[in-house]
Order: sequence, then C-alpha cells, then structure tokens
Amino acid sequence: MNNIVEILKYIWNLPEELIEPIEFIPDFLKDALIDSLGLIPFLFIIFVLIEFIERYYAKKRHLFVFWIKKIGPLFGSLFASLPQCGFSVIASTVYTRRLLSRGTLVAVYLATSDEAIPVLLTYPQKAPLILPIIAVKIAVAIVVGYIVDWLVTYNAKEPVIEEGHDEDIEGCCHHHLIHATRKRDFWLHPLKHTLNIFVFIFLISVVLAFILSRAGSEEVIAKYCLMNSPLQPFLVSLVGLIPNCAISVMLTMLFVKNTISFGSLVAGLCTSGGLGILVLLRKNGDKKDTFIILGLLVLVGTILGLIFQYNVFNINGLFEIIGVKM
Repeated sequence: MNNIVEILKYIWNLPEELIEPIEFIPDFLKDALIDSLGLIPFLFIIFVLIEFIERYYAKKRHLFVFWIKKIGPLFGSLFASLPQCGFSVIASTVYTRRLLSRGTLVAVYLATSDEAIPVLLTYPQKAPLILPIIAVKIAVAIVVGYIVDWLVTYNAKEPVIEEGHDEDIEGCCHHHLIHATRKRDFWLHPLKHTLNIFVFIFLISVVLAFILSRAGSEEVIAKYCLMNSPLQPFLVSLVGLIPNCAISVMLTMLFVKNTISFGSLVAGLCTSGGLGILVLLRKNGDKKDTFIILGLLVLVGTILGLIFQYNVFNINGLFEIIGVKM
C-alpha cells in the first residue's frame, strides 16, 4: 500500500517538477498546467471504471426503462447518481415519448452528477464531499420527484412518433449508447473523455489563474463572483442548465478554487442535467412543459443552495458528525 501511495504522489508531483523550471512560461500558465496535467492518469482510471458501468448498463437498458416506469423517482434518482450523463439522456428520450412521469424526469436531472464526481475525486482535499453531495442530491430528487407527480397537474402534449423509428441515443463525447457494447472502443471512449475533461479543466484553470494573477487573491475573485450573496446560488443554478459537460466541470473547478460556495455548487449540480436537457429542449414538443421542468430545477437548486450557504436547520452540522466539513 505504501508503494502505491508513493507512486501516486510521484505522478501527482511530476508535472510541477517538469514545468516549474521552464522560465519562458508565465507563472499563471504554469499553475494551470501543473493543476491540469496531474489529473490525467486519475481521470483516465475513473472513466475506465465508468465505461465498465456503461457497458453493463447497456445490456440492461430494457430493465432500466421497465423499473423507471414502475418505481419512478426512486429508481431514476438512484441510477442517475452514477457519474455519467447517459441516464439523463435515456430518461429525456423516454419522457419525450411520454413513457415516464414528469416527476421521474425531474428526479433524474436533480440526481445527475455528470462530471463533478470524477473531477472532485482527483482533489483529495475535496473528495470527502462527494458522498454528502450524492446523498443530498438523491434524497432531494426522490422527495421532489414524488411531490411533482402529486402536485404538478399540467398534462403535457402527446408526441407524434414515427412508426419503425429506432431512436439513437448519444451520450458524452458523441458516445452512442445504443452501441455501447462494442469492444473496439473500450479504451477509446475513456481516453477521449479524459482528454475532453482535461481540456475543460485546463482552459478554466488558465482563466482563473490569469484572473488571480491580476486580482491578487482568491478572496477578491470570490467577492466579484458574489460569494456569500443569496444571488450566487440562483445565478449558478441558471448556469447549470447549460447542456454541456463543461458546465459541471467549470462549477466544480470554481468551487475547488474557493470562488463559489458549497451551496452554490450544489445548486448548479442540481440543475446540471447534462446532455439530457439538450434532448428535452430538442425533442419535447410541448415548450410549456419544458419550461415547467426547467423552472422546477432552478427553484429546487436555488432553495437547496441557500439552505447550505446559510446553514439552515444546521444542515452542515449533520455532516460534521461523520467528519465531513462543508
């Protein structure tokens, strides 16, 4: 075990040893490179594990659709908590055919973690927050999902479905989930995903490092980003609606750099349904129904973010009992 720890430390510190002596690279760019390059091997390992999950899930798609229709928000939120956006894509596609309830779709979006969990796993000091994030998102998703099915009575328009049309479902990195069982791309998908997330992290790190070099401290940046303001969770929840993997990466990096609060991160991740929201926007023929769903996500995300930001009901103390400090 000690040897493994030493190897991991060596991999983590290698970029700094290689890049720090290079004099012609500006300091802010050095910081961004050091922060980003060290994550590549860890991200790749995580995405290989996720590929295993996706391949197993691809063989059980019919069971996923069956149970999500039967149990609804409970089953949907548990599956959506796995760190990939494929489930939100599937749920959105099934919903646009009116084969599952609105509350179930809202629960799937609220529980979806997208890329936040893999990114947090690469930062040991923030990794303990992963379980609280997942637990809170699942609990809120289940409760809100059933409440939506109970209280929101608007009947969305029935879709027009072409006969014999086989829906092609696409996940992150244009990864076609219908063909997820093909062996030839087993290593290609995790590698491509790792490189995409690395690029997102690097670009965000460059921007933040440059701003930090001009602003002088993280506290100044946080002030401009409305840290501790009640507006921040609301604004971040709106940003979370943007249907792109880069958004959850950006929000996680802003949190790691102490630019947004933990409450704002939770708010943004609650609305960050990944490519599933893009499917909803494109294929849901009832725009009022789409607006209701997105509005519910922003409302729940903002309220939850404010609860954590202002420690309402001493919620942060509940997690401190198990040794997790918010």
